[in-house]
Amino acid sequence: MSLIPTITFAKPSKKLSGTLFILSSGEGKQCEVAADYAGPSLKKAIASAEFKSKANTTMELYVPAATDLDRLVVIGTGKVDDLDENAWLKLGGTAASKLGSAKSATILLELPETAVSAEHAADFALGLLMRAYKFDKYKTKKEDDAPAKTAAKITILVSDAAAAKKAFVSREAVHGGVTVARDLVNEPANILGTLEFAAKAKELEDLGVKIDILTEKEMKKLGMGALLGVAQGSVRPPRMVVMHWNGGKAKQKPIAFVGKGVVFDSGGISIKPAAGMEDMKGDMGGAAAVTGLMHVLASRKANANVIGIIGLVENMVDANAQRPGDIVTAMSGATIEVLNTDAEGRLVLADALHYCRTKYDPEFMIDLATLTGAILVALGNQYAGLFSNNDELSARLTASGLSTGERLWRMPMGPEYDKLIDTPNADMKNIGGRHGGATTAAQFLQRFVGETKWAHLDIAGTAMGSPASEINAGWASGFGVRLLDRLVSDHYEG
Repeated sequence: MSLIPTITFAKPSKKLSGTLFILSSGEGKQCEVAADYAGPSLKKAIASAEFKSKANTTMELYVPAATDLDRLVVIGTGKVDDLDENAWLKLGGTAASKLGSAKSATILLELPETAVSAEHAADFALGLLMRAYKFDKYKTKKEDDAPAKTAAKITILVSDAAAAKKAFVSREAVHGGVTVARDLVNEPANILGTLEFAAKAKELEDLGVKIDILTEKEMKKLGMGALLGVAQGSVRPPRMVVMHWNGGKAKQKPIAFVGKGVVFDSGGISIKPAAGMEDMKGDMGGAAAVTGLMHVLASRKANANVIGIIGLVENMVDANAQRPGDIVTAMSGATIEVLNTDAEGRLVLADALHYCRTKYDPEFMIDLATLTGAILVALGNQYAGLFSNNDELSARLTASGLSTGERLWRMPMGPEYDKLIDTPNADMKNIGGRHGGATTAAQFLQRFVGETKWAHLDIAGTAMGSPASEINAGWASGFGVRLLDRLVSDHYEG
């Protein structure tokens, strides 16, 4: 697994050695701080290289023997006016990508045009940590290729070092939660089954999260026929994990997050094509995000009452597997004609949402699920789909997505789509036809939320296999953790 760099903050110093990172701002503008910290000869070298300082571009220089430095890395920031929170996060990731084998490095966050705030220094540090993540626990290595035994030590020089250190505390909590989510999604399905996932969630008790785990017997007693129908083809028993963080006032209504946790999705009898089926180990990305979020909230002692619910099943094929055409009864009492066993995530969420609503009466419910290929067709890998019955909640989610870079795009819903899941054989069917598949899936879920404020995030294109970025070079992104933590901190604490 990845060795996480240790980060400290200090005031700028002219006595520097080893590997030094400096910033260069403005397209075509050279770094005015180079002469002060690296010597005039290096400033001349930067100028002669015609470095354009475009955002997240880099230039490396090996320095003269007369200096105490052995390597200088220049990072382009682009225009200073464009340096928002997300830009600083990416700059930190860019720095991490250039650490190489350095055991230590100093990063000078100083620009001639503007002072770098403590908050932005903390954002930079978070980006550095996120990019440093690797999932290589199953790689065997020759002795010569063995990983370093100790993590790199990074010193970030910023004018208000004490404030940056304080601001970094919440970012460290976020990093911890994102790492939890990434690890869960990256684990192979033969290692991470339903019971193993539940055990991982239970580890949150060490942070003060109260954990309840519903067994198959308990879910049968509650009438969760939709979720249990998905699970019946697997030897792995289903579980529903309920996580409680009680950081708010005693009588304050909780807010709730619900995650789809299909630890492997073969498609069931409506079996998926072989090509790409290995990616279905990540079909629990929603549950991973909810677990990671609860880790963040508990780590930073969020001042809110929060419920996290994950429905854990495996969708497999055997003689007991659910068949196309079966009719199941959900916990709500509604009957569902299962026309496609590969539209299983909505069945899991149907019971989880109803259970959440009726037992906890939350202020709102947000579910996350790698639910449809249709959302990939509509939005690609850059945005997750947002469906909701509440404009205020949608607006807050969208703003949180823009701030963190985990962007959402609101998709349409309405009665015209809802009637597409009607069937003469039951109260509803679990698919709505070829067109508008992401919306008809959301309409299905809406039938189980009642009057509760609700949003559904379809993260099929963003939780796994999304394009590499400055802050993520791996397969699992941990999408949703930072987004929802920001939503909570901006609107639901206090």
